[in-house]
Amino acid sequence: MKMQFKRVAALTLAALVSTSAMAADIVDTAVGAGSFKTLAAALGAADLVETLKSEGPFTVFAPTDAAFAKLPEGTVETLLKPENKAMLAGILTYHVVPGKVMAAQVVDLKGAKTVNGQRVDIKVDGSTVMVDGATVTTTDIACDNGVIHVIDSVILPADKTIPETADAAGQFQTLLAAAKAAGLAEVLGGEGPFTVFAPTDEAFAKLPEGTVATLLKPENKQKLVDILKYHVVSGRVYSEDAVAAKSAKTLQGSSIAVRVTDAGAMINDAKLVATDIDASNGVIHIIDSVLMPPAKNANARQVIENAIAQGAALYNSGHHAACAQLYHETLNGLMSTQIDASLQHHMTSVMTSASHQQCMTQRAWTLRRGIDQMYAQLGSN
Repeated sequence: MKMQFKRVAALTLAALVSTSAMAADIVDTAVGAGSFKTLAAALGAADLVETLKSEGPFTVFAPTDAAFAKLPEGTVETLLKPENKAMLAGILTYHVVPGKVMAAQVVDLKGAKTVNGQRVDIKVDGSTVMVDGATVTTTDIACDNGVIHVIDSVILPADKTIPETADAAGQFQTLLAAAKAAGLAEVLGGEGPFTVFAPTDEAFAKLPEGTVATLLKPENKQKLVDILKYHVVSGRVYSEDAVAAKSAKTLQGSSIAVRVTDAGAMINDAKLVATDIDASNGVIHIIDSVLMPPAKNANARQVIENAIAQGAALYNSGHHAACAQLYHETLNGLMSTQIDASLQHHMTSVMTSASHQQCMTQRAWTLRRGIDQMYAQLGSN
């Protein structure tokens, strides 16, 4: 797909082409163009000039002076004050992506992780490319340490913490109340970064009646802490990275399984309904069910033993489909037990392979072999 963008004034383009022809670095190219005076001043105030003059390479989505002028009156002057240096640096690094990403690559992306740590969203609509809310007006301005794409607005990173972002959304009041009761609200509002798989209020409402009220009691605080930590992963893990990894270790200590099914992306048995919601200290993915931490290994082995006994009885009485279903549910429920990632990946492959088998007899045996392998692994831990 070829990108076509609106052209800026001929004088600006001529200056950019002339400067880039000399193979200048990103800063010198921007300064030479004459239409990035505010950006250059901001880079100086944030002590980022030397960084963007270094080897890189970097991709800069560069707002013009006109773009900065669109900000509320006094914003630029406030950001340039020494006491706001960290905030300014956060905004500027949100315009920078590591590596040299040319226009032909940009249009194939849904987003790009910035030097700031947060991700910008990229949308293509015909000949228009948007980076967050800004329109790309000129592309592929070559520099000797990267490339510049010109945008018509300043883009701003998320400035609310995970709890603040969840509160503003209005659909996580139960989660926030639980985090407060567990003493985790302050942690999730801290530096992080964290990735939170956040159940909605509706997700909590799906639990058996009285469960939430019981968990919120002081005597059940540790159990509540374990459940909530099972929804949190250290670092910023965006959806495509989570799917590629297939599993992620939570702060609770156990791992969650990430898989893609015909019904969509799943975290254990919970469906991902929205992804990649940035916060200043992490990222939120919304799920439609509450995740429950797995049983300890001894309990997990007992679950498997019970499943094998029930499954064998079903199979021997000719109920092969019911046997296969029981084994599938058992494996699915135990996928996030504390086992190594390689076995988790293998179990995912077993379940996927079984789901493609039309013969219930073969499906039951495929799943049974997977259960036996998990049982052996749990016994060796």
